Amino acid sequence: MKKIVLSLLSSVFLFTACQPKQNLIKIEGNAQGTSYHISYLSNDGINYKKALDSLLKKIDNSMSTWEPNSLISRINNNDSTAIADSYLIDVFRKSLEVSQKTDGAFDVTVGPLINSLGFGYTKKEYVDRSKIDSLLPYVGYQMLSLKGKKIIKAKPQIQLDFNAIAQGYSVDVLAQYLESKGITNYLVEIGGELKTKGKKENNENWKVGIDQPNEKESSERKLEAVVQLNNKALATSGNYRKFYVEGGQKYSHIINPKTGYPAKQNLLSATVIANDCMTADAYATAFMVMGLQESKAFLEQNKELQLEVYFIFDDKGKWKTYTSESLKKSIQEIY
Repeated sequence: MKKIVLSLLSSVFLFTACQPKQNLIKIEGNAQGTSYHISYLSNDGINYKKALDSLLKKIDNSMSTWEPNSLISRINNNDSTAIADSYLIDVFRKSLEVSQKTDGAFDVTVGPLINSLGFGYTKKEYVDRSKIDSLLPYVGYQMLSLKGKKIIKAKPQIQLDFNAIAQGYSVDVLAQYLESKGITNYLVEIGGELKTKGKKENNENWKVGIDQPNEKESSERKLEAVVQLNNKALATSGNYRKFYVEGGQKYSHIINPKTGYPAKQNLLSATVIANDCMTADAYATAFMVMGLQESKAFLEQNKELQLEVYFIFDDKGKWKTYTSESLKKSIQEIY
């Protein structure tokens, strides 16, 4: 028996010793109006930046409202020849799924509202209650359908906006590409939305910081918590970065599809962990619209979604946090 054990140990040692040392490849750049950072362990040392940049460009050509000739722009302009590609179809289906689950808290038809309030690709308009009321009839995911590869709008004035989900989807697309190349240890991040798989070069789980919801401009990034991720995706939505103050009122980029105005809840930021980043991204936005109590009730009623959350909220002027029970062992709050 001792000889057998020694033989096995010797075989394991020889096998391990023969394994090539993996190279840590780091890639960064700019895309989708923000920056991206990618790290992965590679046996062959190949840098895939060119291919990844090409994928990001293809996604922009599909779903960027800032690109006048993109598929989504053509659909918004009622181009009858616009045929949806696989990217657009994937995001469209997930969008309707999340919209139905959240009873419209997430809705990609908020395009006209986003543009009017100054968060889209058009010039900001003067907005009052009558203006909002005039746009609300064109907001509602129920007025969309997919027939073959064509997105059908019940009203021509409907404008799609995938900004609350497309970045998370882009992360998934890049991650899938790396996996197609045999890469099993990576972190892909675009604008704070990210996905991980496997381990870092020191065989530890990937660790990700969650920012404090600080509205003040600062070059110093302050973290509220650090979470360990194991084969999971993470997305954070908050009302503390993209906003402006006008007439004493704060206008943030997260729109409540039912009221037509920016969401006003005590949630300052919603971090969601899911199996894929597209799902995490969409629900992070939905929870910001729903608010703390409604979001907690939603999670209790929809456990099959297997979402984990880290909420930062305002409790009478003080920051407080709520953490999913299953996430507590993987997260460290910073005080």
